[in-house]
Order: sequence, then C-alpha cells, then structure tokens
Amino acid sequence: MNSEAQQSYFDYIQGLYSSETIRGYKIALKQFFLFCEKNYDVVKPNDIREWLANMEERGLKPSSIHSKLAVLKSFYIYCREENRITNNPTWSIRMPQKVYSLPYYLTKSEVERLLELTKNDIRERAIVETLYTTGVRIGELVNIKLKDVNWEKREILIPRGKQQAKRIVYLTDGCTERLQIYLDHRQQDSEFLFSNLQGKMLSRVFVEKRFQAYSKELEFKVMPRTMRHTFAAHMVEKGAPQIFILEILGLCSLNSIRNYTHRQEECYQEEPTY
Repeated sequence: MNSEAQQSYFDYIQGLYSSETIRGYKIALKQFFLFCEKNYDVVKPNDIREWLANMEERGLKPSSIHSKLAVLKSFYIYCREENRITNNPTWSIRMPQKVYSLPYYLTKSEVERLLELTKNDIRERAIVETLYTTGVRIGELVNIKLKDVNWEKREILIPRGKQQAKRIVYLTDGCTERLQIYLDHRQQDSEFLFSNLQGKMLSRVFVEKRFQAYSKELEFKVMPRTMRHTFAAHMVEKGAPQIFILEILGLCSLNSIRNYTHRQEECYQEEPTY
C-alpha cells in the first residue's frame, strides 16, 4: 500500500527535516500518487514523465517542478534501500533544467499525414481528430462519457479532473461527423465516448502505443500530448485570444500560451528542426 510505504519514509526523515519541509514532502507525494493512480511498486518512468509534463502544462515554475521531483526521487531511493522495490522508476528521470524547451507541435502538413494514416480505422481516426480539435489531455479523452457530449451544440463537457475545473471544449463539423460514424459502427454498448471491445473505458496505454506506432510509420514524433500542443499552436496562428485558448486547455498560466507565440515568431525567422 502507498500509505504504509510513505509512512515508513516519513518516519525515516522525521529527524532530518523541519515539520514544514516534511509537510511539503507529504504534499508532493500525495499529488504524484493522485495523478498516477498506481501503487508505488508498479510505477513506471513514463508515469513520472507524464506527471512532469502535466505540471509544466499547468504553468508550474521550473523550480517547483524540480522540488517535487526531488521529493519523489528521495522517496524511491529510500524504497530501494529498504528492498521494497527492485527497480527505481526515477533512476532514468533527469532533473528539469531551469530553462525549458518550447513546446513541440506538428505542422499542418504533418497533421494531414497523420489523418491520412488513420483514415481506414474509424475509431483511431476519431481519436486523432478529437485530440486535435479539442486539445484535451489523453486522460480526459478516455474518460469522456456520451452524456458529456452535446451533439446539437457540438460541445463536450470535460468533468472535473485532478486539480482542474469543469470546462467546455468544442467540436468541428468534421470531427463531429467522424465521431458519429464511429459510434454508428460501434457494436459495444458503452457509456464512454471511446470504448474497448468489452465496452469499457479505453485504456490510455492503448492510445499511447498506437501513437508510438504512428511515429514509427510517419518518421516524426507524435504523441497524444503532441496533439494538445498542436491544437494550441494552430489556435495561436489563427489569432485566437490567448485567454480563450487558456480556458479551452484548462490551463492556469498565460505563460504556457505565450510559449507558442514565441515559437511562432521563431518559425518566421528560420525553418524549425526537431
């Protein structure tokens, strides 16, 4: 259980740090495991990378992200030394640099190639278009239920997630059509917008693996998070108000949006390389 391992760790550091520091350690670990939703002994490096990316997207300062990762590393070093785990998932995770790279996103021609690649699989095409059209996170995508979709207004209500408020995202005519085609052909009875063959919630791991396959086929990197960045970047290119993009993405800092503005300015100066 997470609680037993954490309590043992807190007992260990009790005499090493102040009560306020230990309180910060408890908050950091609680935030990670609420986000990850796994027991400490089955956490993988990718789970930690997703957590770091989520904090960056929400506009947390690099120093804060650095501190929270340091706590997690300390916890897992302790667990390894106490033989509670055989592999330390934080071993391959580098501490964040003080200066972060600007968001990576696809060009419009790369988006077209991705859509072309998935055109023969109605579920995967619908997933790709939904990610690109709405800018939702992968965790939000797989949790969307049919009751959350307002087909008449072409809106999706994204329920309250981890540290996030409810918000509305919008569908294009093309995305709406793709979703309806997928649902018309789906044989499973499910409450979820996207489901597996048993009618249950689609696994985020499955979606991520499919995107890994797309990357290999297309020979450029594309992940579910890439589609979110691409949505934001293309909205900036269209001249959408930054506060509107912020609300759609469910972010709390305008700095996240300004990164795309800076990236756009760089693109006018020279051809980007990835």
